[in-house]
Amino acid sequence: MGRRRGRDSGITPEILLRAYSIGLFPMAEAADDPELFWVEPEVRGIIPLDGFHVSKSLAKAVRQKTFDIRFDTAFDLVIDKCAEPAPDRPNTWINQTIRDLYGALFRMGHAHCVEAWESGELVGGLYGVSLGAAFFGESMFSRRSNASKICLVHLVERLRLQGFTLLDTQFTTDHLKTLGAIDIPKAAYSLMLEKAVAVDHRPFLLPGEADERA
Repeated sequence: MGRRRGRDSGITPEILLRAYSIGLFPMAEAADDPELFWVEPEVRGIIPLDGFHVSKSLAKAVRQKTFDIRFDTAFDLVIDKCAEPAPDRPNTWINQTIRDLYGALFRMGHAHCVEAWESGELVGGLYGVSLGAAFFGESMFSRRSNASKICLVHLVERLRLQGFTLLDTQFTTDHLKTLGAIDIPKAAYSLMLEKAVAVDHRPFLLPGEADERA
């Protein structure tokens, strides 16, 4: 996982943003543990925005528009779904402290989600944190085939459109590697991060979408 720092129960949204700006992010031991610990991976996962790979089958699924894709309309529900047990993830690290902190970041305009809806049901999604021109992916879920992947396709399109330069996945998985995720050393990541957070904060929502959210 990388270097872990001490447990901390006094994290504020402002401290959390500062931590992201220097390469740290929080996790919990379990959903029923209220405390968090800081993680600083020695090798960082990213998806280069110019190296995102969409397979022919995934591109076809996107074109079919099976899902209604929305941004920032159900943030708390996306976190709830990400925290639910799944066949490949029976336990979750998303505790109430995480929910409260990222909910606060959402209200501050520093956390966002992409949602896949089908017949009025949320069936896929992801959420993360934005700071400067960096987006830090936190978690995703899928209750239908390709739902989370399609959300990721729309996320990358949105980040490119809005001038983001860094998409941080924290770690890589076989699933993410098929989409172009790579591992980079901490030193190289730190340089990319420093440049990304030094620029003016990039808007995530398009004109009009903020009004829809309200």
